[in-house]
Formats: sequence, C-alpha cells, structure tokens
Amino acid sequence: METDSQQSNSVSPNDVSQDPGKMFIGGLSWQTAPETLREYFGKYGEITEVMVMKDPSTRRSRGFGFVTFADPNSVDKVLTNGPHELDGKKIDPKIAFPKRAHPKVGHKPVIYPFAHKRRVY
Repeated sequence: METDSQQSNSVSPNDVSQDPGKMFIGGLSWQTAPETLREYFGKYGEITEVMVMKDPSTRRSRGFGFVTFADPNSVDKVLTNGPHELDGKKIDPKIAFPKRAHPKVGHKPVIYPFAHKRRVY
C-alpha cells in the first residue's frame, strides 16, 4: 500500500475504520498515484488521508484505494457528482465499510464428508 506521504503503513483493508468520511475508490488505473487521487478528490473537500493499495510482493497497484475526507458531507458531494474518470479510467467511489461488515454473498462453509470418522490403522 502506498499513501500520499509515501509512508509504508501496516494498514490493511481489514483495518478500515467506520470513519464516515472514508471512501473506497475502485477501478483505479495501475498508474494512479496517491497524489493524483488527492488532486482529483480535493475539489470535493479537505482530504486527511489517501491510500492506493498495492500488492506486497510486486508493489503493483491492486486497482483500488481509499480517500478520507475531514468532512463526511464531502462523501455525499462525490457520490452525487458522478460518473468519475481518472487517468483514462472510469472509477467507482463508494462509502467505505469494514470488510467484516460485508459477509460474502453465497459463501458456504466447506464441509468435508467423513471428517467426523477417524481411521484406525
């Protein structure tokens, strides 16, 4: 992950707080930098944090990031002024929610048949 201050924080998408000013930005170009996100979304309000999520092994963008506004009303401005395009790609800003708050739809637990039986050799 890369932030606009080029820090290497240990924040993961699982740690995204329930900050009402935080937005998930999907559909980013691999070339989109945190500074570009800050410039684009800065017209909607003061930004306190920008992150572009990167693959830890390749350091290549994963195609999404987060923008946090100081004023939660800025989120509404972004959502009502779409569609949005950045670096030649249509991007998809949404309200950010913690990953734990969204169980996978259609996800079923894996059940191993005969797992309850022990074999004796």
